[in-house]
Amino acid sequence: MRRDQLGRRGLLQASSAAIVSSLVGCKEDNRPPLWFSYGGKNREELLKLVDEFNKLEPAHALKPVFQGDYFELLAKLRTALSAGRAPAVTHVIAEVVPYLVQANVLADLSPMLEGDLELVPQLSELGTYSGKQQPGTFGLPFNRSTPIAYFNGNLLKELNLSPPTTWSELRTFAQAATTSTESGTRYGFACPVDWWFWVALVYQAGGELCDQEGRFTLGGEAGVEALALWQALVHEDKTMRPPSGRDYTAWGNINQEFLAGRFAMIWNSSAFLRYLETNASFPVVAAPLPAKLTTGVPSGGTMFVVPSSCPPEWREGVGRFLRFMMSPHCSNQFATNTGYIPVTRPGIEALRESGHYKRFPNDAVAISQLDAVRPWPWSKKLFRVQREVMQSRLESAVLNNEHPGAAMRAAVQSVAVET
Repeated sequence: MRRDQLGRRGLLQASSAAIVSSLVGCKEDNRPPLWFSYGGKNREELLKLVDEFNKLEPAHALKPVFQGDYFELLAKLRTALSAGRAPAVTHVIAEVVPYLVQANVLADLSPMLEGDLELVPQLSELGTYSGKQQPGTFGLPFNRSTPIAYFNGNLLKELNLSPPTTWSELRTFAQAATTSTESGTRYGFACPVDWWFWVALVYQAGGELCDQEGRFTLGGEAGVEALALWQALVHEDKTMRPPSGRDYTAWGNINQEFLAGRFAMIWNSSAFLRYLETNASFPVVAAPLPAKLTTGVPSGGTMFVVPSSCPPEWREGVGRFLRFMMSPHCSNQFATNTGYIPVTRPGIEALRESGHYKRFPNDAVAISQLDAVRPWPWSKKLFRVQREVMQSRLESAVLNNEHPGAAMRAAVQSVAVET
């Protein structure tokens, strides 16, 4: 696949003004650019580490440049790759890495790395994907997460309820926690109607995204059951209200309404743990997602990648930066101040031995789910299936209460045609 083919479907279009702004930057600052997508507390913590690296390695200092949310960054990266103006290093969501690797636009990071990084297997490139054929290392984990459940601790105590561990218990909990008064409705459950959380439900129902030949089946009957559960909660039980907005706007809306006391339980990324704990007027209790036939969650977050067009004179500094960020010190600092998962085994062990997880039990939830993490299929089609086939169909099917079997059959047929 040629680089100019990156302009096909799959990556969002960015405005020309945004592209010019991100590519031109400040002329007097010649440091190699680091593109990133974090906002709020996560951005603050990342910039602390970049500043620390720049002070330790002034000859290899990087210029951090914010590029919007994950999908906005991807759009700008696509444009920059086509224009030959890509950053020295950036991060991208895990689902798009196979596409970029097979488009031959990412550098093999192996020559830049020294020694064993001792990464958490489920979060490393090796454990994040199944069926990878290309030799080499193209992505390194840093901000990795899993979906987890968050609860209003006061309501748990008031209702004398425990976090649900099965789908049946989830529906029972949501019904018990839903109330309507003159001031409005408090819903028992809320979850972004998003591909990531639907994939978690597929795994819990015993399904997989692909068959053994690598063809996308979208979970088969498990995919139908996952969609049907959301529809039952929204339309039958009336205990779940889909949030307004799409993509990460929906995720943020859910967080705000949870903090306002309008939801008793939400599913969202572990990345929001420290934000929710800090801003809630009630104790926040985190728990693993429930199971149906089994436990299962996808990993989330991003991987650090280096465009293959990265100039040779920048590569030593980029390698030093990546090794710095992969260190237990940096990974643990970022994770414990945000909610992301530490990506090194020594880092997690150090936190465990220090008693951190006993003092902060919510931090241990995503760690406890590592054994339930399922790998993404290594397929160049994965990102397009997410963005072009599934995301809008999930929203439409839930909001309009479409027949779940018919909706999923149409999705599978669309995968075969579109990809």
